[in-house]
This record gives sequence, structure tokens and C-alpha cells, in this order.
Amino acid sequence: MRRLLARSTKGVALQVSALLIFAAFTIGVIVYAIAHEAVEARIDETMEKERTALLATPGQDRLSAIAAAIKQRAPITRPRHILVLLVNDHGRRIAGNSPTGAPGETGYNEFLRSNEGRMAQATIAAVEGGALIIAADRSDREKVDRALLMVLGGGFVAVVALAIGGAWTVSTVTGKRLRAIDQTARAIIDGDFSRRVPRDESGSEFDRASATLNRMLDRISALMDNLRQVSSDVAHDLRTPLSRLRNRLEEIRDAASDPAGKAGIDAAIGQADEALEIFAALLRISEVEALGVRRNFARVEPGRRLADLVDTYRPDAESSGHRLIAEIDFSVSVTGDTRLLVQLVSNLLDNALRHTPSGTAVTVTLRESKKQIELMIADDGPGVAQADRARLFERFSRGESSRSTYGHGLGLALVRAIAAAHGGEARLLDGPGFAVSVTLPAP
Repeated sequence: MRRLLARSTKGVALQVSALLIFAAFTIGVIVYAIAHEAVEARIDETMEKERTALLATPGQDRLSAIAAAIKQRAPITRPRHILVLLVNDHGRRIAGNSPTGAPGETGYNEFLRSNEGRMAQATIAAVEGGALIIAADRSDREKVDRALLMVLGGGFVAVVALAIGGAWTVSTVTGKRLRAIDQTARAIIDGDFSRRVPRDESGSEFDRASATLNRMLDRISALMDNLRQVSSDVAHDLRTPLSRLRNRLEEIRDAASDPAGKAGIDAAIGQADEALEIFAALLRISEVEALGVRRNFARVEPGRRLADLVDTYRPDAESSGHRLIAEIDFSVSVTGDTRLLVQLVSNLLDNALRHTPSGTAVTVTLRESKKQIELMIADDGPGVAQADRARLFERFSRGESSRSTYGHGLGLALVRAIAAAHGGEARLLDGPGFAVSVTLPAP
């Protein structure tokens, strides 16, 4: 999950949004703290000025002088939220507008409750015969705090909404463009080589990347067409003279009287037949890989045809000492061509019967598993060397143990091409013996 969030478009967008939200929250806390402390400092400064001014009042009777100064300054210089109280040693009010009760210890008090139940912050100074209390009503400061919190909270909510909306927009737009590229690539993998990545002609990074990908696909398509055409032309052009050569060799053999000469000519005819088989197999592989065979695809149930194929091979298998086993689910259906699937199984059966010793059991399985169709041909023979497994599906590739037997190394290449034409995959299974599993999508 962590890797997905770190690497997917939505994950990156969510991480950026979370970072923006965290940054907005941090900035809001800092701004609130700075503003709060600034208001506190301003109030403290105002209280200190008032206290200093009153304590500096001259007079022999300190309480009377300060009381007179309090009455004189009240309507002129004192801010409305500043409260003043002058009391004697017994706590009796002498002057001032503060409802605060008798003070406690001198010094600064963060919270001082008034007789009305309201809170204030105050500085208390001892004077001769009493005490001077300078307080600031906290209700005004709390109003400022609430207003500040409302502004910062609203801004934070707006940032969260913008961050989430921006993340959704970025992930949606980016995901849409990436899905277009992914769908195009999947279509090309499935054989539609004419598909190209859609463009919006906006000149954006995605549009330029799409143009580059389309040019690359055009180039690859042209190269594939040239290679396919060259392969087809070579196979066709060489097959014709080889056929003529074979016919000519037959004429010469029929006219020859020397048994040794006839045997040599028969060997040459066999080599010509082998070359013709190779060219036919190459043309068939090219035809299947071009995916033109998909035009004939339909929903079919190949079970009965495969069972008949196994019955056809059984006499030859038994004569060579092999055991042929069929495990076929006749209800399985696929979208494809039954003849191609029969050819696929035929190639694998030929491969199993040709390259395994007498006594080997060969099993043909057709079943539906995990919403996929599995077609498997497995034997309990000696298998192939691990070093040969990776390249067995390549053209003209053969295992070292098969070099002494007849074959061209094209059978498994055709199996892979037929599987890919049906939207499936052919792969070798691990374990004893030799097993090829072809998985096809369920219709």
C-alpha cells in the first residue's frame, strides 16, 4: 500500500495535498501564536504605561494622590478595556473602575477573577497604605482570538478543499491521459497495430509525449511490415523453385535405373520436402502473428475436437510405448478458432511423443480455472535442461537433448503465436517432465 501511494498518480497527488494541508496548518498555528502574543504584548505594554503613570503621581499622601490621578485620567487617556483599582491595606476600594475584588500577591497575574465572574489579567503594585491594581478585561482579547481563529479556520478549510480538489483534478486528468496510453498499448498488444495514442493538439507535455509515442509506433509498425513482407516474400519466392526442384528430382529418379542413384535422389527429395515444411511453418507463423486469423474467431467449444485428436494420436502413441491420457471438460468454451487450437495441441503432442522415451505418460488437459481457460499438455519424461527453457519458444530453438531427433524448432514458436492470437499466453511449467500451459481468457 505504501509503495502504491508513493508511485501512483493518485498517491503522489494525495501526498502533495497532505503536504500543503500540513503547511497551511503549521502556518496558521504560527500566525495565531504570533498574533496572540502581539495582542498580549500590546495589552501588557498599555497596563505598564498606566501603572507607571499612576505610580509617578507626586504627593505626600500616596493613596489620596493616586486616587485623584485615577479620577483625572479616567475620561481622557485610559483605554476602555483598562481597569484600575486602588485599595487600602484592608482591601477597601478607594478609587477606580475595576470590579476586581481584593488582590492577592503583588506582581503579574495572568488570570484574575472579577466580582462579576469575568476574567482579567492584572499587574498589582504595592503603594504606601494600600495597593494599585491595573487590569485588562480579557473579553476583548478573547473576541480578537475568536475572530482570528475564525479567519484562520476558514482559510484552513479553504486550503483543504483546494488541496483535495486539486489532487482529484490532477489525478483525474493525469490518470485519463495515462489510461489512454495504456489502452492504446493494450490494443496494439492484442493485434490492432493501427491504434495510436489520442492527442488534443494543446501542445502540452502529454500531447508532445503522445506525438512522440505515435511516431515511434509508426516507425515500429513500418519496420514490422517490412520484416513481415520480406519474410513472406522470401518464403514464397523460395518455395516455388524448391517445388520445381523437387518435381525435377522425381522425374530424374523415375528415369534413373541405378538403385544407388535412386536412393541418393530420394534423399535429396527428402531434404527438399524438409525445406518446404520449414517454409510452410514460417508462413503459417507469420500469418498467425499478423492476427488476420482473428477475423474467423467465434465462440466455440473445442473439447470434442480435442478428444477426437487425442483418439487419433492414441494408436501411434501406444505403438511407441506411450500412454495418452485426456482430461477434457467438454463444457469449456473459448472465443477463437478450433482449427488453430487443434493445431496447437497437435504440435505439442508431436513434440511430446517424439522427444520422450517409451513408457512416458502424456496428459492433455482442458479446464476452466480462475476465470481462465487452461489448455495443458504435460508428460512425465526427462524434461529439458534449465538452460534451454528460456528460449524454447523462439524460432528454430531446440533443446540439446532433441538435436538428434527430427524437427526444425518451429513447433513451440507456432504454439506461442496461436496462444497470443487468442489473447492468451503459453508458458513452461516447473516440475518433473515437460509441461506447456496455455491460458486463454474466458469468453
